[in-house]
Amino acid sequence: MGREVIEAAVDRADLSVVAAVNRTPTEAVAGVDVADAGDLPTLLDERTPDVLVDFTGPESSVEYVEACADAGVAAVVGTTGFDESDHEALRTASESTPVLLASNFSRGVAALRRAVREAVAALPGYDVELTETHHNGKRDAPSGTAKTILDDLDEVRGDSARQRTGDEAGARRVHGREGIQPREDGEIGVHARRAGDVTGEHEVLIAGNHELVSVTHRAQDRGVFAAGALDAAVWLAGRDPGWYDFGRVLDQDQSA
Repeated sequence: MGREVIEAAVDRADLSVVAAVNRTPTEAVAGVDVADAGDLPTLLDERTPDVLVDFTGPESSVEYVEACADAGVAAVVGTTGFDESDHEALRTASESTPVLLASNFSRGVAALRRAVREAVAALPGYDVELTETHHNGKRDAPSGTAKTILDDLDEVRGDSARQRTGDEAGARRVHGREGIQPREDGEIGVHARRAGDVTGEHEVLIAGNHELVSVTHRAQDRGVFAAGALDAAVWLAGRDPGWYDFGRVLDQDQSA
């Protein structure tokens, strides 16, 4: 993804790449030299970028964003797989610099999330299953995007349940099924597949009352994610410190 971001950035007129880093030695990408990641604090100080775009791993991502907070550089983060302490560190960094975290920078996925929230709210009591498919080298499962969709579903169904009962509620997530395992009311089935070079596919199936609704997004090229992350970078530059999400970028586009 880092390579995709650089290659997409050099073709845009609204931004330029002033530095790139990687933890292992890497040849230049699209004419941009790639420095050692250990030099990032120095590069941030010397080259004064407006925004850093990160697609690495949880440990390095937190390290990079904390360096951005020290340097007053905004950060757009597309890394997934964070644990609770990682999220806390990123939130702390956002008190000093603007941080925009998204599990997926596809505009199509943003549209899918909104459609799913609306459909689930309109179909209370229907069964919901989520299936995601990615290439065989992806490390985290379910994908960060799948987890974000699951959080959306919890929020929508929790709101509905609270309206009915006044209690806190969240759907039970069942990861795959084996043996005798009858479906329970309100649970959400989650299925992760890893095969070949699939860029990314997410499907939410909603079924009940002798009908079925299926909402699917398929990414055919990683450039989709790079373009979205760069849109977010342009939008985030110059904003006040704080915690932002990709939906804000899309909302501004729609109101322009």
